[in-house]
Amino acid sequence: MTSRERMAAAMRSGAPDRVPVMCQLSLGHYFLHAGGDAVAIWHDTTAFADALVTLKRRYRFDGILVNLPGRDPRWRSFVTEIREAPAGRSVVWSNGSITKTPRDDNPHVCLADGTPKPLPRFAEVDPDKLYYIEPHDRSGVTAVTSFPPWQWDTMELVRSRCPDVSVHGEVFSPFSQLAELVGVTELMLALRRDAGKVTACLDALGRGTIRLMDRHATAGADAVLISSAYAGGGFISPRDYRRFVLPAEGTIISAFREAHPDVPVYTHTCGQLGDRLELLEETGTRGIDTLDPPPIGDVDLADAKRRVGHRLFLKGNIDPVNTVLRGMPSECADAARRCLEIAMEGGGYILSTACSVPPHAPPENVEALSVAADQYGRY
Repeated sequence: MTSRERMAAAMRSGAPDRVPVMCQLSLGHYFLHAGGDAVAIWHDTTAFADALVTLKRRYRFDGILVNLPGRDPRWRSFVTEIREAPAGRSVVWSNGSITKTPRDDNPHVCLADGTPKPLPRFAEVDPDKLYYIEPHDRSGVTAVTSFPPWQWDTMELVRSRCPDVSVHGEVFSPFSQLAELVGVTELMLALRRDAGKVTACLDALGRGTIRLMDRHATAGADAVLISSAYAGGGFISPRDYRRFVLPAEGTIISAFREAHPDVPVYTHTCGQLGDRLELLEETGTRGIDTLDPPPIGDVDLADAKRRVGHRLFLKGNIDPVNTVLRGMPSECADAARRCLEIAMEGGGYILSTACSVPPHAPPENVEALSVAADQYGRY
């Protein structure tokens, strides 16, 4: 089977020739290990596509997650200066803003004086003016009312270069978008103080999310990942998940599945999920990504397989910090073997780290996962 066929079978809860391997890599890992320049990887469509393809080949992944939007091809013309510093580089733009680009972490946009770009208060947000919040825009967290023509350039470039690989698009859930826009503390307070307005904001953001998901599919995505990072037990209760997250995600998933019934949707939620696996299933998602094990989360893979694994595909559960960052290749292989023994039976499992591979994770540790899948993951 090709990687694309292998992933398709697993995402439909089937049993391919072997368990596919696909990890999400942190942006810092691309900066450190893909052989490119961090400023270019973050800001340039081709440079990011090169990084995605380079590490996919090195790690023998069966899938690629395109987790940055395509970039304005004119971006270099807006650069006034690039300042060197021990921790990284700072890009000074013609509008005076600055993008601080660490060598091993996500860039962040500052004002001309170097202070962080301020976030609006929740009271200042008008739901009628919301469409989609793009956290990875060149100008920082940005409220957009339409998507630029280059939004899908990276997706289309990767798709053309890797025709036999499963290529996935990413959207942020409405709840995550709102958290990025106003900050987590503001949103948590708003859940109690103005629940009606929160719901109105989520409804508005859902419309842009549906449009983005639709265009991912038409640009060639084999699947769409919904990043719902703020919906775990470390942030909200199951009751608030049911009240705020489930309806918003259920609406966008239902609309997408109606338009693209053959393109799977799956959900990335970090941390403590043990008390809400069935709630994720109720959104209509086709699979669950991360499944963080203790101590970074609370998911027991055997329990997840028993509860929802015969209806949803599962992806993850290898500790990215204590195993992949701090461990040895042999420990990563052992962790992979344990996950395969637990979750591969009957199909519907994708071998992966729970959350993103950390920036400084040794490449040989990541390489050990595909070796383990070859040895222990064959059906």
